[in-house]
Parts: sequence; C-alpha cells; structure tokens
Amino acid sequence: MTLLLARSDVEFLLDPAALVPALRAAFVAYSTGDGAKALRVRSPLPGPGTATVLFPGVAPGVPAYTVKVHAKFPRQQPAIRGVLCVHAAETGDLLAVMDSTYLTAVRTGLAGALAADVLARPDAVAVAIVGAGVQGAQQLRALAGMRAIARVRVFDTAAERAAAFARAIGAELALAIEPSDSVVAAVRDAGIVLAATWAREPFLHAGMLAPGAHVTTLGADEPGKAEVAADVLRDAVFVCDDRALAVEMGALAGVGLGPEAVAAELGEVLAGRHPGRTSADQITVYGGVGLAFQDAVAAWAVLEAARERGVGREVDFLA
Repeated sequence: MTLLLARSDVEFLLDPAALVPALRAAFVAYSTGDGAKALRVRSPLPGPGTATVLFPGVAPGVPAYTVKVHAKFPRQQPAIRGVLCVHAAETGDLLAVMDSTYLTAVRTGLAGALAADVLARPDAVAVAIVGAGVQGAQQLRALAGMRAIARVRVFDTAAERAAAFARAIGAELALAIEPSDSVVAAVRDAGIVLAATWAREPFLHAGMLAPGAHVTTLGADEPGKAEVAADVLRDAVFVCDDRALAVEMGALAGVGLGPEAVAAELGEVLAGRHPGRTSADQITVYGGVGLAFQDAVAAWAVLEAARERGVGREVDFLA
C-alpha cells in the first residue's frame, strides 16, 4: 500500500528543527563518502514553466530512496509545485507519494542556514534578506533557530512585498525587520546576506558587501540564473553543495566560472575537512542548487510521523 500525503499533511507532520542533525550528517556523508551523486534532469515546458526531476534521494539511516518531480512557475503561488515519491530501498515498493512544495522550501531553508551558521563570523548579528518570498522567509526562520539575530533588513523588487514580509515575519520571529529601498542599502552593513530570487543577472557586486560578510545564494539553481557577480565569487571562499552542479547549473554557471572557483563542498566544511572561513575579513559565499538526499531526509521524517499519527490515505497502485 502507498500512503498519500497532501501539503497540509506535510506541514502538520514536518518538524524543521528536528531535521537539522540528520541533514548535517547527510551533507557530510554526501561529500566525504562514496555514495550516489546527485542527478538533476531539467527540461523547459510549453509556456513559462520548467520541470525538474531530482534522484536518487538517499541518506544515512534512511531505508528508502526518493524521486522528486516538480516544476517552477514563477508567476504562480506557490511557484514551486510537485510530488515526492518514497520507495523502499530493498524492494522498490512505493511507500508514499507526498506534496513536495512545503518540504522543498523547508529543507532548502535549513541547508542555507546550516551553511550560513558554519561560514559566517560568530559575531554576525545583522542580516539582509534579498527576495521577500517563501524561501527568504524560510531562510530567516531556519537561521534564527541556529544563532542570535539582532536586526534584519529586507529588499524586494516589489516594495509592498518587502513591507508585508517585515510585518509578518517580524511579528512571527519577534525580530525588528526594516524594509530597504535598494539592495545596496539592505546589505551595506550586514554580516549575513540571504538571497533567494528569480534574478537572471547578478545584483551583488564587489564593494557592496561589508568586510567579512557571508552570502547564501539560492536563486541560482538552474542555468541562466545568477545573483552574485563573478568578481565577488572569485575573491570569496566559495562553498557549494555539489561541485559539478555548481559549475553546470548553479552560482558559478550563471557568471561563467569553473571548478577552480570552488573552495569546498558544504559537507567537507561540516566534516572539518576544510576550514571554511579562516579570517574575520574574508567574504564567504554558499551557493546551493538543492540535492536529492535533502528530500530523502525530510520525506522519511514525514513518513515516520504519518505512520505514528495515522495521517494520510492509503491506496494500492498495483490493484
């Protein structure tokens, strides 16, 4: 039997904070082990959307693998939509099919926050958000759960979105969030910059960032997208989730840089195999495209919680 879980089920069952240890371990295993590497198959669709398949989602301690099929439609809400299939590792049985929208947002936010926490200066308490969307909010929520934040500025190309973000997320997290009228104003004294946009041209350039700032850039997750300029990336300690994908479709691809720009993968930093930041004045950048093992960690947690609580509807696809 296969368990069907709607988005509301996933939101109810998923505990973001509880995922952090398993995600950390999975990043380490991915970059330091000899397991399956990430596969992302992407295709344009008729009209404004793109479709992507992420597989195989495997992670330590998870006796299953995942295959995620989702699509991006920037003008829709939510912009990312799809399903995640969970299969038994030993038999291939389809254990669950669940909505991937909320799960993807949460695991992406946690990954970005893990990177920011390990790469940013310990005394970095001022945060800038560029892109007042779902992922901007998830990044800030996740980071606030990992370290102290004193103040936040937010910029969005739609000023009303930035204002709404400041009100809603500020109240939710009990943080002072100030809308900014430009990227320059938002990032000028930020110790941590979290960017998650649909930008196709870089908007973070040399000279804009404060000495010792950290940038997490998540918008550049497919060909043709870019947030951080090549001059910043060349001079920074650049850390990614997967070397090959950073060059093929991530932050480096968008500005024409190659593998020589990669200092380390996040898993190598978390494992202590690379020091990450080595001085207070260094600029550090994390660029992640999102990997299938993150889906496996989150989906297995959801599936276990669903079984414990009796949530979802069963269907026999082989009947």
